[in-house]
Amino acid sequence: MHKPALRGRQGPWGWLFVSPAVLVLGLFLALPIVMALWVSLLDWNGQSNPFTGGQATFVGLDNYRDLLTQDGLDRTLFATSLRNNAYYVLLFVPLSTGLGLTLAMIVNQRMLRGRSLLRTTFYFPSVTSTIAVSTIFLFLFQGSGAVNSLLSWIGIKGPNWFADPRGVVWVTLGNLGLVDPEQPSGLLADHSFMGLSWFEWLSGPSVAMSTMILLATWTTSGTFMLIFLAALQDIPRELEEAAALDGVNRRQLLRHVTLPALRPVLFLVLTLALIGSWQVFDMVYVMGQGAPGNTTLTPAFMSYQSAFKNADYGQGAAIAFILFAIILVLTGAQRWLLRERGPRQGRRR
Repeated sequence: MHKPALRGRQGPWGWLFVSPAVLVLGLFLALPIVMALWVSLLDWNGQSNPFTGGQATFVGLDNYRDLLTQDGLDRTLFATSLRNNAYYVLLFVPLSTGLGLTLAMIVNQRMLRGRSLLRTTFYFPSVTSTIAVSTIFLFLFQGSGAVNSLLSWIGIKGPNWFADPRGVVWVTLGNLGLVDPEQPSGLLADHSFMGLSWFEWLSGPSVAMSTMILLATWTTSGTFMLIFLAALQDIPRELEEAAALDGVNRRQLLRHVTLPALRPVLFLVLTLALIGSWQVFDMVYVMGQGAPGNTTLTPAFMSYQSAFKNADYGQGAAIAFILFAIILVLTGAQRWLLRERGPRQGRRR
């Protein structure tokens, strides 16, 4: 009889205990987001208080129009960064997720010797500084670096990796004699979107960006391996034994037993990979800062460049919020695609 009154008294005490965390989140997370949203509506160079007028001019949605709809250099550069990052996402997310799952299944084998050593070896790149690894990759992939030296042993002349702006799609098709990368056809060259021709949109990641994708996959798959490994060890052995008694092979076991059991963890890994790949910054800053030919430019780096190098904090904040919207939409779409699907109910008569 006294439960409702007891619950009523618990409410204020609950808010009292969580109030420190709510205050910290509001002060250091929610408030800066609101302030950045206001800055994205201003023409502000960072030399005055953006909330008291002065040198900060309210321009409304002009910063967003310049990036999305207004013809000019800003839109072209932003479209280039979106194209580069889109190819980064399309390659990095499946490669890092698939490699992480593969490594986890390897080290999860009970009869495998040296499992602890293998786990440490596979995870080691993930705890290494990205700046240090990026610097090492710069030396390895130089025109006369170790990678090209190894390729020369098998008769392959490697490119100057971080100075090659060519898209790998057209390079591959050109080597096969299917297209001429130097003279694109009229349909691809004459039609454009956001200031870039369809030839540029469909060129694929540059050779330099492909090297960054390789680096990111190598340094991230170890973390995903640990996440998948923890989930694999939680799968009851009875399921695998029952499947073995039914005569299923390894491929069927993976498809019908392992992957369904890993669905929540798979969603987590894909979400982490998706968010991280749209926020890539450190590698770009160390390995080229957009060079060669803006083929490694990303929205995160462009936001930094606009704000802290060009003193256009309004445009930098606008890029950040457009990037936030892209991540939000893609994460929602990913959640919908990986949702649990129950059995369809038949029609009631």
